Amino acid sequence: MSQRVYNFGAGPAMLPTEVLEEVQQEMLDYQGHGASIIEISHRAPPFLEILEETEELFRRLSGLGSSHALFFMHGGAQMQFSAVPLNLIARKERQTAVYLITGKWGVLAEKEARKFGSTEIAVDGKSFDYRKIPAWQGTLNPETSYVHLTSNNTLYGTQWQKYPETGEIPLVSDSTSDILSRKVDYSRFGLVYAGLQKNLGPSGLALVLIRKDLLGLALPQTPKLLDYQLADEQRSLANTTSVFSIYVTLKMLRWMEKQGGVAVMEQRNQEKSQLLYEVLDGSEFYHAVANPGDRSICNVTFHLPDDKKENNFLEQSLKEGLYALKGHRDVGGIRASIYNSMPLEGVQALADFMRDFEGREG
Repeated sequence: MSQRVYNFGAGPAMLPTEVLEEVQQEMLDYQGHGASIIEISHRAPPFLEILEETEELFRRLSGLGSSHALFFMHGGAQMQFSAVPLNLIARKERQTAVYLITGKWGVLAEKEARKFGSTEIAVDGKSFDYRKIPAWQGTLNPETSYVHLTSNNTLYGTQWQKYPETGEIPLVSDSTSDILSRKVDYSRFGLVYAGLQKNLGPSGLALVLIRKDLLGLALPQTPKLLDYQLADEQRSLANTTSVFSIYVTLKMLRWMEKQGGVAVMEQRNQEKSQLLYEVLDGSEFYHAVANPGDRSICNVTFHLPDDKKENNFLEQSLKEGLYALKGHRDVGGIRASIYNSMPLEGVQALADFMRDFEGREG
């Protein structure tokens, strides 16, 4: 095998080598069953044990108690853009949800919600090109069904540093890109959902955490596989789930616990992001996208002076084993995604390359 690169892709993101090696070792024969995990029934005892341990371990790592149900659903986070309003918009007769939009994924989530009820946009960072998280101190109509936000914005490298208070109105978070990357009291949210492909495993599924009193509120037209109550009752098995994705998620959660848990992940992510922000703040060559007060510890985004230098940067960095640094097409520039699995050595290699490149081409 050729040497593995440092994968800075926003998702699917890199996984720890030791996790991939464990998966490789068990691929042909999972724990003596004579079959691969992807050949074992989702209702067979070996997989049910995986499912149970995955839930227990996530609750232990996150500190989430029994107030919330936990299950997996198909379609990743974008399927939840539909599932959230289908399940929660009817919580109040007014059937109106409030969206706090701080980037592209919030835009798409609100657009989808309009198909099933009414929406109000209380915050929209478009005027700032989504470079910052706008302050919000507004009042909410008590008949609001829920308030939705995106906790971390991968395109722009911004992150909510302090979540808004919504009182009795459930706060919903798309936490796809920073789930378990820092300590968060998930119990304060009515609903949290996250695609697996950043910090938890392969793409295709979403993890859903929902306060139990919010189950059973789905609109009559809600499709079977988008009904949260059914997903909870069937323990993620209303149809054949992606057994492989959940299996790898369990490996990832075990790896996190072995590393020291979420507190250690947060400390490492702060150290990694600071290495890059120090380069950006000390440079007149690179231009950071995110407002300093709203910077993400998961995605660091910046521009170079012109397209030619950016292309040179991407070509030369790839030769150094620094992979998938091209920014999202809506933003351009460079994006370094440094989720839990990215080692400090990879980020240090990128910081060193940035300084060297500026010295040569700045």
